[in-house]
Amino acid sequence: MSPCLRESREGVLLSLKVVPRASRTEWAGLSGSELRLRVTAPPVDSAANAAVTEFVAESLEVPRRDVQLVRGLTQPHKTVLITGLTSAEVARRLGLAP
Repeated sequence: MSPCLRESREGVLLSLKVVPRASRTEWAGLSGSELRLRVTAPPVDSAANAAVTEFVAESLEVPRRDVQLVRGLTQPHKTVLITGLTSAEVARRLGLAP
């Protein structure tokens, strides 16, 4: 399993390093134990946080309600809770599975 994914009682926790104000929204590979995510939104008025949850939900093909930001509201290091999928399924959908 990828170092950026952890199982929890509530679902799968995904550790992210978010880079706001990027030229485009995209996954940018692993950085240590975090998956880097570049978003075009600025870190103002929770715009970057909304972009993160929307892009993660889109990438995993799950409803937005199944993706919740649980840590790092004002930090670049964020943790997202994903419900309804296993860690193996999240890894496969994000291209992290071998």
